[in-house]
Amino acid sequence: MSELHDEARGAASVAAPYDALLLLSFGGPEGPDDVVPFLENVTRGRGIPRERLKEVGQHYFLFGGVSPINEQNRALLDALRKDFAQNSLDLPVYWGNRNWAPYLTDTLREMAADGHRRIAVLATSAYASYSGCRQYRENLAEALATLEAEGLAVPRVDKLRHYFNHPGFVRPMTDGVLAALAGLPEDVRAGAHLAFTTHSIPEAAADTSGPVEEHGDGGAYVREHLDVARTIADAVRAETGVERPWRLVYQSRSGAPHTPWLEPDICDHLEAVHGEGAPAVVMVPIGFVSDHMEVLYDLDTEATAKAAELGLPVARSATVGADPRFAAAVRALVVERAATERGAGPQRCALGALGPSHDLCPVGCCPAARGAAKPAAAGADSPYA
Repeated sequence: MSELHDEARGAASVAAPYDALLLLSFGGPEGPDDVVPFLENVTRGRGIPRERLKEVGQHYFLFGGVSPINEQNRALLDALRKDFAQNSLDLPVYWGNRNWAPYLTDTLREMAADGHRRIAVLATSAYASYSGCRQYRENLAEALATLEAEGLAVPRVDKLRHYFNHPGFVRPMTDGVLAALAGLPEDVRAGAHLAFTTHSIPEAAADTSGPVEEHGDGGAYVREHLDVARTIADAVRAETGVERPWRLVYQSRSGAPHTPWLEPDICDHLEAVHGEGAPAVVMVPIGFVSDHMEVLYDLDTEATAKAAELGLPVARSATVGADPRFAAAVRALVVERAATERGAGPQRCALGALGPSHDLCPVGCCPAARGAAKPAAAGADSPYA
């Protein structure tokens, strides 16, 4: 019996000092009546008229007013809980969103009431940027300030490192590319190009992404995506024996037309490579954790329609979603960070040329483009260390 107790203590200790994991995501509407209120949450403070938000919401209305992201997060939540249980990691997993229920502040309030005081945070954004990292940290700080104002115990939160090059994130995407290639007609398969896609952001935001020493010329945002794209392209070449042309391209641009954003857009790229004689293209959404609205609309709807107009065969590879390898990677990231917090020197897995990312976001990392800097948790400048 004592051996069983020792084993249980050992399984629990690998996560110490953490007593819970928070899955932190963007959120999305779950019905037509949710669409405009959701977009009001997303654009709060920008003064965008409600009528304009109704126009923007047409993408959601095409899919019944439902974004798939919440259901995909439920699937990931289940996958994480299953993986943790199968590997005797006794760590409860909660879920909170920035822009829709379950809201982050409500979830942190629940976690505090449940007695959790040291929380590891997994954001559903794998890369460095303001919107993909710093803004999540600002949301955490704002939620913790609310708990403090309510007189509640304020837990410490630590955001897990960027996982863009973790094997559990990259290898499922590689398998997705191989499956997409296999689904193309045989006569165009060997010559198919790879178009690695991610969310376009303003060039100024890209240039200041990541630590200060990495700013300029696309910053960490572009550098990290290029490294993942190159890693997957190399793995596909090794598997198929075919050297394929590839490029990092962008999608989902928004904002003022006069503001420079990262290019080329996926639709422009499809037109360009078709003109150059490409027989087919596989679109690889490496910038997205799951098949949410940007993937369903910008790739599966808009870009696919553009390809059909051109007569260009295309396929779209799968995102990671709730792949068991990704769930296992999250467990590894929790254990790794926990060991670091205990003063140990854990193995830090990473593919590609860049190596593992930092644990603690440094001062000056991914600043906001406009306005005064807001407090941000889970970084070197956190007011809640």
